[in-house]
Amino acid sequence: MPAEAATQATSAPARIDFQTHPDRYRHWKLTFDGPVARLTMDVSEDATLKPGYTLKLNSYDLGVDIELYDAIQRLRFEHPEVGCVVVTSAKPRVFCAGANINMLGKSTHAHKVNFCKFTNETRNGIEDATENSHQVYLCAINGTAAGGGYELALACDYIMLIDDGSSTVSLPELPLLAVLPGTGGLTRLVDKRRVRHDRADFFCTTSEGIRGKRAVDWALIDELVPRSKFDETVAERAKAFAVKSDRPRHAKGIALGPLARAFEGDRIVYDSVAVEIDRAQSLATITVKAPTAPPPADVAAMHAQGASFWPLALARALDDAIVHLRTNEEEIGTWVFRTTGNAEYVLATDRFLLDHQHDWLAREILLYLKRTLKRIDVSSRSLIALIEPGSCFAGLLLELVVAADRSYMLNGVRAGANEQPAAVRLSAINFGALPMVNGLSRLARRCYDDAARLEALRKEVGRAIEAEEAEALGLVTFVPDDIDWEDEVRLAIEERASFSPDGLTGMEASLRFAGPETMESKIFGRLSAWQNWIFQRPNAAGEDGALKLYGTGRKPGYDKHRV
Repeated sequence: MPAEAATQATSAPARIDFQTHPDRYRHWKLTFDGPVARLTMDVSEDATLKPGYTLKLNSYDLGVDIELYDAIQRLRFEHPEVGCVVVTSAKPRVFCAGANINMLGKSTHAHKVNFCKFTNETRNGIEDATENSHQVYLCAINGTAAGGGYELALACDYIMLIDDGSSTVSLPELPLLAVLPGTGGLTRLVDKRRVRHDRADFFCTTSEGIRGKRAVDWALIDELVPRSKFDETVAERAKAFAVKSDRPRHAKGIALGPLARAFEGDRIVYDSVAVEIDRAQSLATITVKAPTAPPPADVAAMHAQGASFWPLALARALDDAIVHLRTNEEEIGTWVFRTTGNAEYVLATDRFLLDHQHDWLAREILLYLKRTLKRIDVSSRSLIALIEPGSCFAGLLLELVVAADRSYMLNGVRAGANEQPAAVRLSAINFGALPMVNGLSRLARRCYDDAARLEALRKEVGRAIEAEEAEALGLVTFVPDDIDWEDEVRLAIEERASFSPDGLTGMEASLRFAGPETMESKIFGRLSAWQNWIFQRPNAAGEDGALKLYGTGRKPGYDKHRV
């Protein structure tokens, strides 16, 4: 049976579960020495997500990365004292061989793409921890780092390579497998490491890799260290990074206990989120519940609430729901967002988080919310928001409306109903605290190149804005009245289900990210799109393709047409 961290048996194909705990890790060891943590890769060959391959040479599948993601989250929330994380290997002369090739060759196209997307998001999380949580990641490459292994190193802030005459770094995917590095390697090479174009071209077309002084000279690594001094030098560098961090040495962490979650047929129920799946319409309705009380009185009370504090509980639940739907419900192509509860409590919670950003926990919660919303943005699903009486699309939850591809807001009330008209409310959190992968707030994306309109919205913070005014301000797409509401919403959902999912994915990804490019947006919008295409091409995935024939001794047959 695969690791509990990766799968949970059901009556149909095994459901991939993204919840785990260090006590159940099969592939990573997490140890601590004051402000320095060590995250050591020691992949168990037979603990695979699916049968049919072995994880030799610290190669990985999605199950390995689920544990890595969990460790990164725990380092941020449970260990505020840690200012530096050393990523290394327990295997002699091997750091990481990258994504397991036999696993990729046996996987469906959808699984390969979802696997790469999750690993990309995990490595983006490492960079976010370094940049915004001041928890620096140092990669100690104590053996060969190939493909995804070197991509893991590239996500770290500082790379050290052991000088033993044989250890190399490489991105051999193109020459060996006819695919691209799937976890941002090409982009990070030139955008982050600033490797020259011609040198990067050579590096990415040679399977042997590069070692020694050339690896330093070409900026592929930061430091080359003799084997005899490797452990000592790594420890020195890690302590130096940790000393510079502003993370509180003596603070108590927040335990990320088991997530409250129940699978009830086609329903998934969390404390703050509920998901209902309508398979006939290829539809998931995601209802987010507002907090049931005002925020705590002060920072100490927030720490006392721990993982039950509403915005943290929401981030965890929504995060889990998204990766579950993306990975286990591939045919559910439309996500509809609804909300319920007290909008004033949401706005008060927004103010509390922004007012206490100096506190490490409040900062981490805001960063987690940012990453979770980004995960929604880059999901290949149609996003629709429905705003009705009783909704509480305010502040943080209003992000779901401006993230959506389309939104509908009921104008007025339903006939005979004793209810207040639907309203949306802006808060300061909507103006930059939760940026997209392109670096813009979702409101700035909506008002792209219209600073005056964005500034006008800033003046509406806190006010209840009903349907016609919300439409005029550009906050919602359509405002049908009670007579037209059901038909317009139904037709929109039916229409979405009738389109080609492939075409929708390409259209949505092209429309969602107006504005500047960043390294992160390039990884998702350019590199991942090419990889998605290449994964389907016969040169890689065909019966005579490189992925299928890897390790057989047979040479792949390539269609020589350039297209």
